[in-house]
Amino acid sequence: MMKLAKIFHCKGFHVTFVNTEYNHRRLVRSRGPDAVAGLPDFHFATIPDGLPQSEADATQDIPSLCHSIMTTCLLPHLKNLLRDLNSAAGVPQVTCVMADAVMSFCLDAAAELSVPCTLFWTASACGFMGYRNFRFLLDEGIAPLKGM
Repeated sequence: MMKLAKIFHCKGFHVTFVNTEYNHRRLVRSRGPDAVAGLPDFHFATIPDGLPQSEADATQDIPSLCHSIMTTCLLPHLKNLLRDLNSAAGVPQVTCVMADAVMSFCLDAAAELSVPCTLFWTASACGFMGYRNFRFLLDEGIAPLKGM
């Protein structure tokens, strides 16, 4: 998603890259504060993921994270952020929302602003092929693996 944001920025779009606070902290720790310094028309913003603060190097519990993001990020965090962006001086109005497909609640936020929303599935090619062929693997008895 960061690469896509950079491409749009290079094409003249104003970009606000939104990340969870946890992931933002990890980005800063791994790349340094300059990684999120931003530019006049490329900003970083964060929203909480709804989970309690964890150790900096700990991996978050993925099922808990998914549930928390789907139930706590839209209201009030993402909607408040979009409202704040639209009322900020010197920043263009939000005209489009682009999000990872697992953040489907972004569709609701964009609809409230009456702007288009595009969801991208950012899985690897290998992951995509697994999803694409899942039914075939089940039908052929290949999955689930037996005896493991």
